[in-house]
Amino acid sequence: MSGELSTPLTLWFSDVGRDARPLVGGKVASLGELLRAGCRVPNGYAVTSAAYRRFIEATGLDRLIQDTIGGLNADDVAAVDAASQKIQQAFLNCSVPVELADPIRAEYERLADTLGDPAPAVAVRSSAVAEDTEAASFAGQHDTYLWVQGSDEVLDAVLRCWASAFTPRAIAYRAHQRIGLEDAAVAVGVQQMVDPRAAGVMFTLSPRSGDPSLVVVEGSWGPGVAVVGGEVTPDEYWVNKVTLEITRKHISCKSHQYKAEGRQGDLRKVEVPEDQQNEPCLTGDEVVELAKVGRQLERHYGHALDIEWAVADSLPFPENIFILQARPETVWSQRRREPVAAGFTDPLSFIVRRLANT
Repeated sequence: MSGELSTPLTLWFSDVGRDARPLVGGKVASLGELLRAGCRVPNGYAVTSAAYRRFIEATGLDRLIQDTIGGLNADDVAAVDAASQKIQQAFLNCSVPVELADPIRAEYERLADTLGDPAPAVAVRSSAVAEDTEAASFAGQHDTYLWVQGSDEVLDAVLRCWASAFTPRAIAYRAHQRIGLEDAAVAVGVQQMVDPRAAGVMFTLSPRSGDPSLVVVEGSWGPGVAVVGGEVTPDEYWVNKVTLEITRKHISCKSHQYKAEGRQGDLRKVEVPEDQQNEPCLTGDEVVELAKVGRQLERHYGHALDIEWAVADSLPFPENIFILQARPETVWSQRRREPVAAGFTDPLSFIVRRLANT
């Protein structure tokens, strides 16, 4: 416990990188690494996994968690649901001790000073210690709160992010991935919101075929919630990774987007103006710049990536392009591709057969 007491409770994104994953979780470690790679990333800080552990120890939740899900059968849906409800409600019934609450509030106020805004809108995102590795992805399993304003509201969102480590999906996923309770700690990222004209995701290979020569950019109007949630068919751009030429473009009808309301950042679904629904959400220059950033990041990390991005409405190109998250691509990267010359006993036989078929 003495080592835990000396561990930082908060850390700024600019102070961390991939090596800080045990302290700030996969998502925030990636944000710090994005900064190191030279990307434009909205400013922010992490509430570390040490703060989470101090919280569950101070409130006795550590014992409740162990007693409730230690030995739980992850395939018993009803039992997992009941355990999840019990633990999450216990989290929300607790108050954050002042020695943890004060630094979380203080860093939000420091961010406000940096931005010149007394109550800046922030995204409060769970960042699990075991998250977003090449072997495991917690995408969509832990909570994110957007457009949160005010230090009390940020503290409440942090508490809810901690509780979201014990959704039914997260409990079952950790069990099936053999991730122990000691690795279930959750850090939380508090990040300046970008007011996006458009947002979406980008893959540094084709998500359909696994073709590594492509960067595929998908986007829609407003925040990327509708894209990530599969609620709209996004515009799609295929970009040659070598030449940065847009080789395919499909513009969809994007009938709605989300708008933030209130200090809790509640998102409201609104209709996109009719004359904008069938217009591309990105310019050609923006697509190419995104692909260029994706290519740069793939080289930096050394593997294929799934990247979330946003284009701000208030800044000139290319300063308007921000990277919000980058995680390892976990579908095609884990598939074992059949060797090109499978079924041939020697290279010459393979070459002869290929020539005969051309």
